[in-house]
Amino acid sequence: MSAIALERPRARAVAVRRAVARATLFLLVLAGLWGLWEGYRWLWMREHWSWPFLVDDTSMPHLHKIFAALWAHARPGDVGPRLITILVKAAAFTAKEAAVGFALGAVLGFALGVVLAHFRVLQRGFLPWVVASQTVPILVVAPMVVVWLNPKLPTRFQDWGAVAVIAAYLTFFPVTINTIRGLQSADRRALELMRSYAAGNWRILWKLRVPAALPYIFAALKVSATASVVGAIIGELPSSIQDGLGGQIINYSQYYTTQPTGLWATNVIAAALGISFFLVVLIAERIVVRRAPENVA
Repeated sequence: MSAIALERPRARAVAVRRAVARATLFLLVLAGLWGLWEGYRWLWMREHWSWPFLVDDTSMPHLHKIFAALWAHARPGDVGPRLITILVKAAAFTAKEAAVGFALGAVLGFALGVVLAHFRVLQRGFLPWVVASQTVPILVVAPMVVVWLNPKLPTRFQDWGAVAVIAAYLTFFPVTINTIRGLQSADRRALELMRSYAAGNWRILWKLRVPAALPYIFAALKVSATASVVGAIIGELPSSIQDGLGGQIINYSQYYTTQPTGLWATNVIAAALGISFFLVVLIAERIVVRRAPENVA
C-alpha cells in the first residue's frame, strides 16, 4: 500500500477530530453564555440591583422563553402562522437587500482601493473624504438615500433597491481601506523582479498584488458582511418596508412592554442572519486563499 493511500485515512481522521473539537467548543461556549445570562439575571433580580439597568422579565427574559416564542403562534389564541415562519420570510427579504448591497459595496470598494493604491495623489486627495463619509450616522444618511433614489429606480427595485445602496454604503469603506493596505503589502523584491522582466502594471496587479492582498480583503469582507445586514435593517426603517426584519423590529417594539420575547426573538433571527453572512465569506476565504498562487505547490 502506497504512502499516499495511508495518508488519506489519517487526514480524514484528523479532519473529523478537528470538526468534533470545534463543535464541542461551540457548544461549551454556548452553554457558558447561556449560564452567564441566566446567572446575571438571577443575581440582579435577587439583590434588586438597578445598575446598569433594572433587570426583570421585560428587560431580560429567560432565554428559553425567547426561543420558545419562535415556535409559538404570532397571534394569541393559536391563530395564524408561527413566529419563526414570519421571521424567516422577513430574514430572506432582508438577506436579498443585504446581499445585493454587500456585492455592490465590495466591488466598488475593491475598485476604489485599486485606483487609490496606484495613484498616490488621488489617495491623498480622496481618502480623507472616504473616511469622512463614514463619520455621518447611518440613521441620517438612510432617509436621504431613500428619498433621492426611490423615484429614479425601476419599479421592481424601488424601496428595497435604495436599502441595498445603504448596505453598500456600510460595506465599501473597510473593503477600500484594506484593499489599499493589502495591495501595498506585496513583497518589494518580488515587485522589482517582475518589473525587471518588463511585466506591466496589470500583470503585476493580478499576479502579485491581489494574491498578497487577499488576507486583507477577506478580513474586510468579514466585517462588511455583518455590516451589510445592519445597513439593510436600518435602511428598511425610513423606507417603511414591512417585509423585512426592520419592519418586524418596529412591529414588536410596539408590544415590548407586554410581549418582550417577540422583539428578542426577532433580534435572534437578525443575529443569525449576520452570522450566516459571515460564515459564507469565511468559507469563500478558505477556498480562494488556499488556491492562491503562493499557496499552490
